[in-house]
Amino acid sequence: MGEHERELRTERLLLRPWREDDLEPWAAMNADPEIREHLGELLGRAESDATVALMRAEFAERGFGWWALESLETGEFLGRAGLDRVGDELPYGGVDVGWRLKRTAWGRGYATEAGRACLGFGFDVLGLEEIVASTTARNLRSQAVMRRLGLTRDPADDFEDPFAPEGPLRACVLYRIRREQPIAP
Repeated sequence: MGEHERELRTERLLLRPWREDDLEPWAAMNADPEIREHLGELLGRAESDATVALMRAEFAERGFGWWALESLETGEFLGRAGLDRVGDELPYGGVDVGWRLKRTAWGRGYATEAGRACLGFGFDVLGLEEIVASTTARNLRSQAVMRRLGLTRDPADDFEDPFAPEGPLRACVLYRIRREQPIAP
């Protein structure tokens, strides 16, 4: 298996390369106002498909990125989780951990389980010294996952997203975890 095809397994989840049959459920997620509440505008099918093409290309180039998230029990597509380089236009740098799940997968601990696997990969395989996570100040569910994983927030690191329009999506929070800190079990 090539470096870009690496999969991660947890007790309940498979983090794997994207497949063509992921495009339709991913597009449905990107067209769901509740899922996109903290992300901005809804995406049409072509825009959604383009995000998958970009995620695949970046993963192939770097050896890490966004995995498709699948239930090991049912094989159902649940969303995505992974690690991504922070863009140069943001006021912080490094590698970001994140997740996005379809609504039927919310509240089951999948984001925490996938996030833990991604942090382990980042520290143990990639040798990162620090991993960050950010979200809007109003996204309390995602912030709770960050805290469950052992990431901590310094309000001095909070920032405004330069891509967000004026309004509730602009104010963001930043969480961090260093290699020497324990990842919450």
